[in-house]
Amino acid sequence: MNRDAPVNAFTVDVEDWYQVGALAQSIARKDWDGLESRVEQNTLRLLDLLERFEVRGTFFVLGWIAERHPGLVRTIGERGHEIACHGFSHRAIYDQAPAVFREETLRARALLQELSGQPVNGYRAASFSITRRSLWAFDTLLEAGFSYDSSIFPIRHDRYGIPDAPRTPFVVRANGGEILELPMAAVGPGALRLPVSGGGYFRLLPYWVTRAAFRHLNDGGRAVPFYMHPWEVDPGQPRVEASRLSRFRHYRNLEHTESRLEALLGEFRFGRMDAWAERCRDSAPVWAPVELAEAG
Repeated sequence: MNRDAPVNAFTVDVEDWYQVGALAQSIARKDWDGLESRVEQNTLRLLDLLERFEVRGTFFVLGWIAERHPGLVRTIGERGHEIACHGFSHRAIYDQAPAVFREETLRARALLQELSGQPVNGYRAASFSITRRSLWAFDTLLEAGFSYDSSIFPIRHDRYGIPDAPRTPFVVRANGGEILELPMAAVGPGALRLPVSGGGYFRLLPYWVTRAAFRHLNDGGRAVPFYMHPWEVDPGQPRVEASRLSRFRHYRNLEHTESRLEALLGEFRFGRMDAWAERCRDSAPVWAPVELAEAG
């Protein structure tokens, strides 16, 4: 491990196996409460893994999970990790009316702060759903009191992404204030740009791809925001009928995730996202997309 390399951000989106977008056509929301919950055991497994490598990270907790597992939120905070917000219902922002998004966002942040006893400064949208269609969400995030967001993927994708967004941290001005955006990492040109921040890409692609991308970005002085979910270290989770593509996205290589994480944590430096935000806040340029300028 290169002790002079940038400190990357290790983040976890705390949601259960049945709440992912890939299975949304197979599992109805009304059935969530009746399904086996595995989020506590899987999150504790991740906490123990991070403890072994002396890493403190950021956990973006879903408000729906926090309501049902308040002790888990407290445990994450007590073990030295940052509590951040993953929204409340795990609905994509562009599928919500602004008033509904506002109510859910304020509700989720207040709950997480009450349970953790710490300020909740960071936000990440379900399915990275701040896109050109939902830039209005920044107004709500500023109103709610968030100081940074990590919801934009500078790629082309069927469900998310703003391909022309900056690939390094930047400031968004909205609602009379400023919020720091910590975009997810991708390498390569234009339409060939490859996401390398974790999640399904970490499972589906060979490990050497992630390692090479981290080395390339770190050697260039850039930190990488890595993300994953508790269910990704759980190969024994229930299987449901879904499309071939959805099954591939969700179940592929679950049995290899933990060993790959051990390799990654052993090779690269990681820390909390709020610490990274503080390091780059003063030098981050302002990004002013046309949609926000028109809204203002």
